[in-house]
Amino acid sequence: MASSRDKRWQAKARQELKKRVVEITARSAEDLDQAFDKLIHEQPDLYFRLEEGFEEVHQTILLVGEELEGSSGITELERLDRRIEFIEDRFEDLESELFGRPRRRRKRRPSLFDFFRAASGGGGAGESTDPLSEIRTASEAYETLGLEEGCTLTAVTRAFRQKAKELHPDSRDGDRSGEPKLRRLIAAYQYLKSIYNSGDDNVSPANL
Repeated sequence: MASSRDKRWQAKARQELKKRVVEITARSAEDLDQAFDKLIHEQPDLYFRLEEGFEEVHQTILLVGEELEGSSGITELERLDRRIEFIEDRFEDLESELFGRPRRRRKRRPSLFDFFRAASGGGGAGESTDPLSEIRTASEAYETLGLEEGCTLTAVTRAFRQKAKELHPDSRDGDRSGEPKLRRLIAAYQYLKSIYNSGDDNVSPANL
């Protein structure tokens, strides 16, 4: 089960990284057009400098996108995540210069890989070696998700997504105090999902 769980995390991580690649690719092309319209006549030197910067960002992010297609393993994906973050910082510098605004302090996004390690038992000393061990029965899992026992997988998924969104730091202005509850929520969801995926459509304490 651990292997299939790791593969799901890798697929999710790859999908999130691809979204960021697509966004930077599109925005760098748009900003280059804006730079041309805004600067080519009155500030050609600045335009050519920004053109070089945006082209560099564009080409670099395309290379990262190509590497993503052939990437495998969490370590490789995490390395690409750091590269994308570096490119995003460089892109922010260029946009600040183009639009004549102070460099905005870009909020660091909570790392998906931190959550992966937590859900895979990669926490520090004193933490459970396997977060799934936090949930020992279906009753515990349903209670954690705030659901009645024996409900459908669709209901389980809906409840998980809603509660995870509420606890995620992005929805709490970067506050990470909800992460322990979020890890337990992930464990409950994985516990139930693994049983539904095994073919048992009527999960209840009686058959666990």
